[in-house]
Amino acid sequence: MLSSGFSSLLLVIYIAMFAMAAVALVMAAIARDDAYRAADKQNKMFWMIILGITVTVNLLVPVLFLQIAGLIATIVFFVDVRPALKQVSGGGGGRRGGGSSSDGPYGPYNGGR
Repeated sequence: MLSSGFSSLLLVIYIAMFAMAAVALVMAAIARDDAYRAADKQNKMFWMIILGITVTVNLLVPVLFLQIAGLIATIVFFVDVRPALKQVSGGGGGRRGGGSSSDGPYGPYNGGR
């Protein structure tokens, strides 16, 4: 019983690692090539290859060491590369459709009026 619970937990972890890598691959593919150069990061092809290998390894080769190496690459993409690409592309701050610097998470701040 304990063994089946542990294996189902591992399955959930493997699926989460695959999903993160797949989402990172899609985001890397959507970003413009010149944004990588402007953000002073590796080029788009580098990240497409690294994340593509990660997705392939997660799908076909269930070796935990290789999957952890891919997870590290995925985390680096999400934590370092993606925010830099968003900042260079004008998508910084998480606001859609623009807005001012006084906008809060629920809309513009009006100073208590």
